[in-house]
Amino acid sequence: MLNTEQCWEAVQKRDAGHDGEFFFGVMTTGVFCKPSCAARLPLRKNVRFYKTPAEAQRDGLRPCLRCRPLTTVGTHPNAERIREACRYIEEHSEDPVNLGDLARITGLSQFHFQRSFKAIVGLTPKQYMEASRLKRLKGSLRNSRGVTEAVYDAGYGSSSRVYERADTRLGMTPKQYREGGREVAISYVSVQSPLGLMMIGATDRGLCFVQFGETAEDLLSMLEKEYPSADLQPMSTPYHPDFQKWIDALLAHLKGVQPHLDLPLDIRATAFQMRVWNYLQSIPYGDVQSYSEVASAIGQPKGARAVARACASNVVAVVIPCHRVIRGTGELGGYRWGLARKRSLIDRERSTRPNLANG
Repeated sequence: MLNTEQCWEAVQKRDAGHDGEFFFGVMTTGVFCKPSCAARLPLRKNVRFYKTPAEAQRDGLRPCLRCRPLTTVGTHPNAERIREACRYIEEHSEDPVNLGDLARITGLSQFHFQRSFKAIVGLTPKQYMEASRLKRLKGSLRNSRGVTEAVYDAGYGSSSRVYERADTRLGMTPKQYREGGREVAISYVSVQSPLGLMMIGATDRGLCFVQFGETAEDLLSMLEKEYPSADLQPMSTPYHPDFQKWIDALLAHLKGVQPHLDLPLDIRATAFQMRVWNYLQSIPYGDVQSYSEVASAIGQPKGARAVARACASNVVAVVIPCHRVIRGTGELGGYRWGLARKRSLIDRERSTRPNLANG
């Protein structure tokens, strides 16, 4: 737990030595800052302290435009130790690695290691280990002589362990992934939305495709390109109750009446993409951040271009809100579904946010 008295003392002194260690939120202005922020000192009763930006953002706070607190995330005192742990995990993804081993490598207690890892990386050590191992497995599935060989090459003790995780990580079984998604059933439908025609595709586990286009034919072509060997079937009417709920939630969100989306996803991701996409979902409704701010927030301050590539790889528009990431100059940057849609999404969120807050 943070020592709030020490934190407040650091804020009063504008002590830059604590930048990255904690953040303080000003509830009356709705922003959070780094300890050295040069803005006018707030009243103590209006201040809350947070270990990470994600915690502040969950309280509805946005980054201060003056001190740009997200740029300090990479200065966390344990950042380099955690990066070393990440490199170790990636290099030994085929070996059994436990929390105690990783803590010893970094010279931290297990408690502080786990807390620092989550704050800097955005994933738990277990999640990062699993993502690294699955990344290795995916490469092996493409190149090995069979599924069993790939499973053991990736460090899994048995194929059953992989199949247990396939539903939540690979989005399909190893054999299906090796064969390009063969026998994976995807239902889809095109609906009119406030941003034009939108196609929604889903497996029985969750959404795997949410994209905008000009015609139903164009969208179907995009779906076929994304999942070339899957069994694609138009959703019959009446829609499955879960599918109908997902459609209703997406349309309500695009109309500005449902700011928060919590929909099941069935998509594949690298460890880095997972970190970026998880973080994007924590950016408050109506806010925007730069690619470099996102990179710093996930502990990769030099990874702005990689963040941009992760945004461009997003196949579930709006659910993973990559439209909330812009260039540091204030320009919109890229958007695979058109800059007009990106501008419309940002403007709609900003215009409806006050109404939602008052409601």
